[in-house]
Amino acid sequence: MGQVPISFIRQVMCLCFNPELFQSPDFASDVKEHARRILDSCRGSSVGSYTDSTGLDVVRHDVAEFIRRRDGGIPSNPENIILTAGASEGIKSILKLMNQDQDGKRPGVMVPIPQYPLYSATIAEYGMEQIGYFLDEDKNWALDIADLKRAVTEARRHCNPSVIVVINPGNPTGQVLTEDNIRAVIRFAQEEGLFIMADEVYQDNIYAPGSKFHSFKRVQAEMGAPFNTVELASFYSTSKGFMGECGIRGAYMELINLDAQVMAMLKKMLSAKLCPTTAGQACIDCVVNPPREGEPSYESFQAEKQGVLKSLAERAKIVTDNFNSIPGIHCNVVQGAMYAFPRLDLPQGLIDKAKSLGQEPDFYYALHLLESTGICIVPGSGFGQKPGTYHFRTTILPPADLLKTMMDRFKAFHVSFIQSFQK
Repeated sequence: MGQVPISFIRQVMCLCFNPELFQSPDFASDVKEHARRILDSCRGSSVGSYTDSTGLDVVRHDVAEFIRRRDGGIPSNPENIILTAGASEGIKSILKLMNQDQDGKRPGVMVPIPQYPLYSATIAEYGMEQIGYFLDEDKNWALDIADLKRAVTEARRHCNPSVIVVINPGNPTGQVLTEDNIRAVIRFAQEEGLFIMADEVYQDNIYAPGSKFHSFKRVQAEMGAPFNTVELASFYSTSKGFMGECGIRGAYMELINLDAQVMAMLKKMLSAKLCPTTAGQACIDCVVNPPREGEPSYESFQAEKQGVLKSLAERAKIVTDNFNSIPGIHCNVVQGAMYAFPRLDLPQGLIDKAKSLGQEPDFYYALHLLESTGICIVPGSGFGQKPGTYHFRTTILPPADLLKTMMDRFKAFHVSFIQSFQK
């Protein structure tokens, strides 16, 4: 998508993988110090060595300090930090941990609708039960406590609800949850005895005025007893944010309030995978322990980071404004993350035509858009949506000039295609 990698991250990784470059004057002193610190924590001072299955100790301590700073001083224990090869690996490991039948009923996992398909696919793979709860589109995709209660009550007839997944900022919906909404979810989880999985990989990606990221950990801690005893796993990744280092597979998860024996079993289970990639561990360390003010790389790091985030905010507004200018398309403000999830008002003729072909109407629409313009969107039916509604997901990642060109082609297609079913 044209995003230039963050120099500090790539330079540190370059030194970790080619230590001969420590002799080069082309690398700043803080880059060398950071790389040396990582290498000194590796066996044999080499990233080619295995690490502990939970990750390098120095990186886990840096992650814990990052979380402490983020959450206003609330402590984080490095022993509760597990480094993973991407957030997906951590998410799958927690779902696997929770996969235990009780009283002859399968475990149920509450997931938002719309949802990121990693969850539905993993739940199906593990033979668990998916419990869908609908996000409230009219309230910018907030969680509706009444619908959560409906979903969990209905699910108890055939499974044992054990987990609630919350994605904040949202994928595919692009919302940022308010603190009040998070508090309500934590109360619900405590009342229902649910383990919270907080997918917070887009926490750096906040764009809309008035929106702010609130971590589940901080909100839970500040609520006090009994809410601060709810079991919680939160996830963060180098694939998102301002980094965009998807292929390096760096991530962490923090586990709160787990029973000691359960934590020991989780670590034993993870040991079968040997260790997360050292490249990913080095990358996540650069993110959670970036250059500090006064260090040689600080100014350039901040400039690059803020440049990426500012550009994403501009593109989020371009996408929102342009979709809302097209008749028959309604798009909530893209408050965060990297996607928009607009709603389509489709004429009955188009719906009937799609169904006659055995296709979902939004898939039919997306297929014709692709064939006519080369623009690829993902139909909302792939993420789940309220019956009788039609949506699609699109990204805000293309450069602004390309986005504007795309939106012009999109609008021309939409108006013509819809009119062809209204004659």
